[in-house]
Amino acid sequence: MDSILSTLLYLVTGLIILFIGFIAFTFTTKMSEQKLILEDGNIAVALKLAGKLVGLAIVIMSAAKYSVNFTDFILWSFFGVVAQMITYWIAEFILFPKISFAKKVEEGNIAVAILLLTLSVTVGLLISGSISY
Repeated sequence: MDSILSTLLYLVTGLIILFIGFIAFTFTTKMSEQKLILEDGNIAVALKLAGKLVGLAIVIMSAAKYSVNFTDFILWSFFGVVAQMITYWIAEFILFPKISFAKKVEEGNIAVAILLLTLSVTVGLLISGSISY
């Protein structure tokens, strides 16, 4: 019974952290992702957000798997959220300073969206593989 409760605790907490990360990402852009996806059918925005969710989920999964306790799990999970956000800012403002990723994605540029999706998943995998003791 303890393992079921522990699993539920980690699952619910992981979902909450995933939701917090998702909300944090949507606040970093001026566009309304919800409107662009649900009303306008903007595939580029959907791809960008999908990549962020998958990248965050990879980190949260590894945090749950490799953490030594519940507090450690929470810390590693939030570390992953922050690292994902920093990586996005590095890509946009340092690697591609003359391009507004947000504007390109809002315009429906699928190539940029796939680049951002890949970046989020790649960083999620790297963070996931780096969680160690």
